[in-house]
Amino acid sequence: MNETDSDSPGLLDSLRMLGDSLLATVHDRIELFSLEIEEERSRLILTIIWISLALFAGVMTALLASITLVFLFWETARLAVLLTLTVVYGSALAYTIVTVRRHLARQPRPFAASLAELEEDQACIRGKK
Repeated sequence: MNETDSDSPGLLDSLRMLGDSLLATVHDRIELFSLEIEEERSRLILTIIWISLALFAGVMTALLASITLVFLFWETARLAVLLTLTVVYGSALAYTIVTVRRHLARQPRPFAASLAELEEDQACIRGKK
């Protein structure tokens, strides 16, 4: 046998190394994906908690303020007060909807880091990087 044949890895060793590299890459991507899922879950839970607290406080404030105003103007202008409150609450609702939609539009795309890593992997495999 030739001495160079014993120094160079065989086809089976090369395939084993390729498989090992592929498996390590897949492992890294799955680990990153699981971390992003955990991050998204935590962010969702925190968002739900804050929204619940804000809704409760807002509803209680509006309810008590409305009852107080209607009670104060019961004899003189209860219909005007009720109409004004309706317009104010409707405007607040419209503003809140617009603000929430803007906020959601600015949020990062879920799993952006995993997708970027997969695109880099594809570029490396295709030899573009």
